[in-house]
Amino acid sequence: MTRLSLRARLFLLLMAPLIVVTITVTFARFLVAERMSEELYDNTLLVVALTISRDVVLSEGDVLTEELLDELTNALGDPVYYRITGPGGSFVTGYSDPPPLPQAAASISGTPVFYDSVSLGQDVRAVVLREFISEPQFGGWVTVEVWQNVSQRAALSRKLVTQSLMLLGSILLTASLILWFGIQLGLKPVFDLREAIEARTPDDLRPIRRWVPRELRPLVDATNSLFGRLSSAISLRDAFISDAAHQVRNPIAAIQSQAEAAMTAPSEAQLRERIAHVAASARATGRLTNQLLSIERVRGRTLRALSEDTDLVALIAGLTRAFAETQLKREINVAFEVLGTPRSVRADPVMIEELLGNLFDNAAKYGLRAGGELSVVLAFSDSDVVLTVRDDGPGIPPDLQERVFDRFFRSDLDQTRGCGLGLSIVADVAKAHGGSAICADTAKGAEFRVRLLV
Repeated sequence: MTRLSLRARLFLLLMAPLIVVTITVTFARFLVAERMSEELYDNTLLVVALTISRDVVLSEGDVLTEELLDELTNALGDPVYYRITGPGGSFVTGYSDPPPLPQAAASISGTPVFYDSVSLGQDVRAVVLREFISEPQFGGWVTVEVWQNVSQRAALSRKLVTQSLMLLGSILLTASLILWFGIQLGLKPVFDLREAIEARTPDDLRPIRRWVPRELRPLVDATNSLFGRLSSAISLRDAFISDAAHQVRNPIAAIQSQAEAAMTAPSEAQLRERIAHVAASARATGRLTNQLLSIERVRGRTLRALSEDTDLVALIAGLTRAFAETQLKREINVAFEVLGTPRSVRADPVMIEELLGNLFDNAAKYGLRAGGELSVVLAFSDSDVVLTVRDDGPGIPPDLQERVFDRFFRSDLDQTRGCGLGLSIVADVAKAHGGSAICADTAKGAEFRVRLLV
């Protein structure tokens, strides 16, 4: 039933009880028809027994007239057989091979006893009646036995049941048609809503304003909310693509002009110098491309699906050690400290590496000087983990401490030192982990604090 349409599900859910009720009523009707047929024929069979008894008495034990037998047969539909025995079990008249008499019926006087039996290989219904007759010839208790085939009473039961089935079947069919068209009409607002959404163009994310039944209002509200989020996301993506295209266009134009200048260099020394400029511009463009890809990777990863129990101490210690090795030539002192009680946290290790890598890269380009210092502090608390990266460089002016997290923002005009995306990636990763990133105001150098919720 999970693969059926909503229309079919509603139809089956409504029809199933009707079908069960129809089957139940049909079975009950069958039982009532059988009981009604049995009572009708039993009463008739008793009347026949009394009639035969009176007729035999009047004819002084002679057989029934053919006219009476024909009338009984025509009235009942099946042949009627009888036998009469006088006092002491003496045979008076009738047929000599009656169905076996029940043992209980032999001692009952004045009360008719009905029973089912078999006579000459056919199912019969019989009645036995013992009466006291005060006649000279039949003085005493006389036993009258009458039996008849049950084919007509079975036919009557079948007829009654068939009529009931036809009546209930027509009612069921009518109800099913009414239900089907009723469901079609009731679901029309849903189909109209579907057609309205399908008629929209891919860039039409306006809220749905059409009238819908009260039951569909939560669905429409949820859809409008989704449209709103999609519109905001598309606007941000368009703005990002526009900024990225602008940022990539400038270094590509510089590479092109520098390459053309290298082709006209008058000497080998100038050629090498111009080629060096081309290489520097290519490296800056490569860095820009890599950071654009990093931003998309942060946006595209599903944190819940990729989070795992992560040992932040081991992860950050390894990254800090690797960075320190790259700064040995510049004699930069890199320190790592852990505060609080370390524990495993749910995080995306790939994104944590991206975050810390951009913080280190930002410090190396803008904050650290030869012989400088860089400290990395990882502080654990009950509700969060705070990562602090502090250098002893020139620092960041207070009026720029919030803007440094904007995409493509740079505090200087040197295109070769960065593209203004590193700290934006840091902020996106922190937000994806339920936290935040800030640039703290310090007396010396720059300090970045990244808070991750655990």
